[in-house]
Parts: sequence; structure tokens; C-alpha cells
Amino acid sequence: MADKFTVGLLTSGGDAPGMNAAIRAVVRTALTNNMNVIGVRHGYEGLINGEFTPMDARSVGGILQRGGTILLTSRSKRFQEPAGQRDAIRKMNEAGMDALIVIGGEGSMNGAYALSQKGVKVIGMPGSIDNDIWGTNISIGTDTAMNTIMEAVDKLRDTASSHQRAFVIETMGRNSGYLAVMAGIVCGAEMVLIPEVPVTGEEVATAVEYAYQRGKTHAIIINAEGSAISTTDLVEKIDTLDLGFKTRMTILGHIQRGGSPTAYDRLLASRMGVKAVEALVEGQHGVMTGLKGKGVDFIPLLDVITNKRKVNMEYYHMAKVLAR
Repeated sequence: MADKFTVGLLTSGGDAPGMNAAIRAVVRTALTNNMNVIGVRHGYEGLINGEFTPMDARSVGGILQRGGTILLTSRSKRFQEPAGQRDAIRKMNEAGMDALIVIGGEGSMNGAYALSQKGVKVIGMPGSIDNDIWGTNISIGTDTAMNTIMEAVDKLRDTASSHQRAFVIETMGRNSGYLAVMAGIVCGAEMVLIPEVPVTGEEVATAVEYAYQRGKTHAIIINAEGSAISTTDLVEKIDTLDLGFKTRMTILGHIQRGGSPTAYDRLLASRMGVKAVEALVEGQHGVMTGLKGKGVDFIPLLDVITNKRKVNMEYYHMAKVLAR
């Protein structure tokens, strides 16, 4: 590889715990391979604006345990247009970038593919709490978000039992029910609502009433934000019926994105960061790092963006069986 090959690095879209661990791994692995690293602030928008900062080993010191992303992130409408992509490539060329590593979710991988089609050497890394990116068993940030949800639901169950109430708890998951399904299993929810499976308010009411009839002191309903029924409407529906429990609503919101990454996410992000740089060393590009089985592999970006990751229905049915 040519001396002082220069790699651009950005985080894009929604932040996810473990992104900083990924940044650290990319920078230090690149330096080990005699590469320069230029950090891009504010994602693709910053790429268009030329918001660049040189990165060295010390610039990523002490960030392994931090949530969010030190490079900051944003969503860029300008980058979705060919003119914005052209301006971004011009800024990359002016800065002397030979390649770009993108850490982000589904939209970020679409952006990475668009650049690769215009001749840019791009490596993608999946960072998304929703775990909705095709080609990887799990994305950076998902494990931490799942643990955050579990801790919140466990605490809510304490007060739900104390007051004999039904709690409807909304998780993130606009297009994917992964977090809701897994929360339903590990938190012992009476019912889980996800975008992939239509459920009526009457079915939820039946589950709540059945829990009361069985002598339970509470009922927990997990509702993914993208399900067919909004959390507010669901609570109003249950409250209009005499089901034995009074109903309360909790929307977990962006608390699911934050916090120190778990050991699993730190290790996953580190493995993927090292692998992303190794791809460039090997002359590969136009791919995303993905966990396949126990190993981290390369998945073509075209495959990533043309396939949709679906929730594992075995887990969904498991959540229903274990709620009985």
C-alpha cells in the first residue's frame, strides 16, 4: 500500500453506543498500518461542508466507554441529491482522502453505496440500536440499547406491581420490531406489538384482562414505535374498558440511544473497526463489515441496501408463548 494512504472517517444518522469504540479502533488500526486518518464532523453534512479534523492515537484516548460519537452526527438532505454527493467528493479530494469509512445505519449504508458508485473507496460499519441492517447478526449499539430497555422495564414493573397497573411501554423501532420482541422475552411482557405483525386494540385488551383474571399484580405491554397502534391510542383504548388494571404509559424515547456501551458492544465495535481497516489494506472496498456467526466478514454494500432485515418470527412466537 502507498505511503501515508489517507482515510476519512465519519458517523452518520442516529447515534449508537459503541460508535466511539469503533472510531478508536479505526484510528489506531489505521495508524498501525501507516495511514493518516481525517475525522469528518457531523456526518455526510460535514463531508459536504469540509468539516475535517486530523486524528491521531491521542485524539481517541479515553473514549472507549463514552456513549454517542465524538465526531458528532446529523442527517443530511443535501447528501441525498447527486449535487450534494458531488460536492462531498470534491471536498474529499481537496483533503487528500483516498478512502472513507462510514459508521451508521441503513440510510448511512445507502449513502456509502452512492459514493462507491461514483468511484470512492468506501467501507461501511453497521451502527444502529434498531438492529435493522441486513448482512450482520447484530449492529453496534443494539446490545446496549437492549440492556437500557431491560433495566427500565424492570423498574417500571416494580411500580406497576405496587399499584396493580398495566404499563404500555414504547420502545424505538420505526420499521423494525427487534428491540420490542427481545424486550418482550427478557422482561416477561404480556404482549408485544411490532410493525411486522398487525395487532388490534381488542387483542391487547384481551391480554391485559387475561393477566388480571390469572391473579397477576401487573401487566406489561411492549409497543414498538412503528406498530399499527400508537401508544397513546392504545392506552386510551384500554382505559375505556374495565379490565381490572388502571393503565399508565411510558415512552422510553432517546434514553435508549445513550449510555456507556456494554462490554459486548465495545468488543463488537473494536472488531469491526479493525476489520474495516484490514479491508482497505487488502484492497477491498464497496463492502460493509458484518458479524456472521462468530466472525466478522465483508458484505457487499449493494446486498446490504437491496435486502431488508426481518424480525426473527421464532423470537416473536417465543415472546407470545412465554407470556401465557
